[in-house]
Amino acid sequence: MPIAFLPGRGVVEVAGEDRVGFLQGLVSNDVTLVAPGRAVWAALLTPQGKWLADFFILSDGERLLLDCARDQAPMLVTTLSRYRLRAKVALRDASADFAVHAAWGGAELAPGVTAAPDPRLPEAGWRLLAAAPLQTDADEAAYDRHRLSLGLPDGARDLEPQKSVLLEGGFDELGGVSWSKGCYMGQELTARTKYRGLLKKRLFPVQIVGPQPAPGTPVTRDGAEVGEMRSGRDGAGLALLRIEAVEAGGTLACGDATLTPRTPSWMALPARAEGSA
Repeated sequence: MPIAFLPGRGVVEVAGEDRVGFLQGLVSNDVTLVAPGRAVWAALLTPQGKWLADFFILSDGERLLLDCARDQAPMLVTTLSRYRLRAKVALRDASADFAVHAAWGGAELAPGVTAAPDPRLPEAGWRLLAAAPLQTDADEAAYDRHRLSLGLPDGARDLEPQKSVLLEGGFDELGGVSWSKGCYMGQELTARTKYRGLLKKRLFPVQIVGPQPAPGTPVTRDGAEVGEMRSGRDGAGLALLRIEAVEAGGTLACGDATLTPRTPSWMALPARAEGSA
């Protein structure tokens, strides 16, 4: 199993007896499902329902540990602390205490780490939090190629703070939203987008032929803009595209490159799955 150290990831520690209930009312997924060896993927939204951050929530039995983008950890501590009120909970940026890793494939995991399967897809592998970097046989770029091959978004590289809607990034099919747990911040827009079929764009994996387009580069078909490039490397990437443009087939233009979108097997589009967002 390839194991890669991810220096761009950090950890927010949520401790205290009210830690589960505190997060439950704020994030998009069901925090009561988190247990040692079981993680959930969740997002923090604005009150208007737009994406602020997403993270994996793991547990070591005494704390909840949010595996997040390292540069977003201070923001998460500050933002979550505003809602603490009288809850018996303590938050801190614990990024200095942990080395975050991803593992995928089929070998044994290192002992003595806080680990759980990546809850998005079985093929995604595992998330591991260790006190120090583990012995690895892959790097962050290798993991990036792996997640791009699966069409998985990577935080702010693929989603825009205070602008992106969760369902654009696959949070429904990839298990990042609970539809049954009750209220959380930003729930109304998320539910309305799903049940009213309002989604017009999605993040699609794309094959890139030509120079790698910079994030934000417009994607066009016959001169008309149909989306924009997000993250990518080594001929693969993700682009936010109008669903109708992808369903029309063929290649798209992006800067000096061409893009060929594909619909991963986990993605449910309106034409393919009745009732999908």
